[in-house]
Amino acid sequence: MSAADQSAGALDQPLHPRPQLARDGWTDLSGTWRFRYDDDGEGLAGHWEDGLPGARDIVVPYPPESPLSGIGDTRARPVLWYQRALPARRPADGHRLHLHFGAVDYRATVWVNGHHLGDHEGGHTPFAFDVTDALRGDGTPDVVTVRAEDRATDLTQPRGKQDWRDEPHDIWYHRTSGIWQTVWLEEVPELHLDGLHWTADLPGASVRLEARLSRRPAAPCRVQVVLSLGERVLADRTIVVDGDAVDETIALPGARAAKDQDDLAWSPRQPVLLDAVVRVVDGAAVDTVRSYVGLRSVGIGDGRFLLNGKPYFLRMVLGQGYWPESHLAAPDAAALRREVELIKELGFNGVRIHQKVEDPRFLYWCDRLGLLVWDEMPSAYEFSPLAVERVVREWTEVVRRDRSHPCVVAWVPLNESWGVEHIAVDAQQRHHAAMLYHLTKALDPTRPVVGNDGWEHAATDILGVHDYGPDAEDLARRYEDADAARHQLVGGRPTRRRVLLDPAAAGNRPIVISEFGGLSYRPAADDLWFGYSTVTGIDDLLTRFTSLVDALLASPVLAGFCYTQLTDVLQEPNGLLDPARTPKLPPAEVARVLRQPARSHPFERVQAERAAARQVGGPPA
Repeated sequence: MSAADQSAGALDQPLHPRPQLARDGWTDLSGTWRFRYDDDGEGLAGHWEDGLPGARDIVVPYPPESPLSGIGDTRARPVLWYQRALPARRPADGHRLHLHFGAVDYRATVWVNGHHLGDHEGGHTPFAFDVTDALRGDGTPDVVTVRAEDRATDLTQPRGKQDWRDEPHDIWYHRTSGIWQTVWLEEVPELHLDGLHWTADLPGASVRLEARLSRRPAAPCRVQVVLSLGERVLADRTIVVDGDAVDETIALPGARAAKDQDDLAWSPRQPVLLDAVVRVVDGAAVDTVRSYVGLRSVGIGDGRFLLNGKPYFLRMVLGQGYWPESHLAAPDAAALRREVELIKELGFNGVRIHQKVEDPRFLYWCDRLGLLVWDEMPSAYEFSPLAVERVVREWTEVVRRDRSHPCVVAWVPLNESWGVEHIAVDAQQRHHAAMLYHLTKALDPTRPVVGNDGWEHAATDILGVHDYGPDAEDLARRYEDADAARHQLVGGRPTRRRVLLDPAAAGNRPIVISEFGGLSYRPAADDLWFGYSTVTGIDDLLTRFTSLVDALLASPVLAGFCYTQLTDVLQEPNGLLDPARTPKLPPAEVARVLRQPARSHPFERVQAERAAARQVGGPPA
């Protein structure tokens, strides 16, 4: 199925859980599994992988803390066991059967028919095992068993906004333990693509393909690549491979002219995707995968964020990706698409996914429908060599998984000094933050990195500043000109901490107010509540939201902003939507406010005037 086929009207077709490396014939293992807690640590000694005594039903991939799982137990339960029979199938001769997990929080051990397949640590990233040699083949059902360990009080474990206390407090939420993204089976030829990445070079009218093969072929094989836009073939290449990797630049002759580049360039207003088909041909065996590419460039320059070489003002919203019925897991695949549609309807051009690594299908819809994404690492909360090791390993997997998505325009390895609480005075923690910045640039030099979003930047491309000032006039004064903004960066403290650890490093980096607002309806005095500023009703919410946004749009020096937040979550009732995703304000009114031209981007006013003459709304979404 092409990228176009998976757009509007195609929700009756299940979207592959890994949309950028998709094959036909995958089998979704979502649904009822057997489940048991192991609070006393009996399972390993008791060989529960051979049979799960006293088990009950759970609905996968919903975490057991959530209502949709059928369990709904929000207490800290450190060890969880899952088990189910696999569909009766044997791979064809010369083929292998792989078992994939989208995410299991936090440490997973997997068996099939009692055979230990392997382990994975990291609660937000995918992994897979070859189950072929563990299958029985005698008609007896094959059984998969998963043991997940998720210790709530281990603060060196990257956990994001999952609370370590029994009940949610302040800005932290109920936990998401165990299996929480799709589990699926996939049959592949013995020689197959084990991974691929795309890097677009828009000015150079080319695409770089990096691919891994499952092994080195006995003799050179061929990798065939076809890139197309609808019926128009832009490239058709055959690469001879004598090894286990491909690294090839594929020219797009039809994209060399400036007009053609304008027509093909991906952006929120014009989310053009090229369909890609990649085949590995080894004799009679063929592995065929579907993928897609977005031609776009991102960068920084002259204090601005650049999209496709031009200044682009970021109008983002903070997304927690949390649902009351399913926690970090989406209630269904359609909810991921609807989340993107709602953000677009409200008039935002981007989302900062906060303290969560989102489902790849969410990123697919951001690619497909046109929404910029800041991709962020869930934080650990205690600094130690073990925490460093864990964050580095998982963040590397995050960047590797997501770096082909055109929607991803910035990486955020740290937030508000979480996990590096003493970074201002502890050289070791400062080295860790700088290392994460440089590691990210080494893994992907094509995107800006926000080193420690909010404050206390040790190394960064974009100066992300969190400023929850409730008064619009005060907010406007803090960023009314270059001198005022510099004072906030090197002398002032929008919060209790400095923005820059080294005042001499301010340079001319883009300044993005990457958290502001947080306007809440205050609940009854005896209710749990955490907020930054309160409103009295719908009219007050719109008035205050408008004044804060107008204050930032009036600044001549800002490169963008991110409003807190998209939805209400538990004790944080500061969303533009309620927990059920019902808008509190008419989306058209919010969009009207957001689409006013930014003073720091004068061409937006010209675009708005031209659009008004055509009776079309506002600057580019």
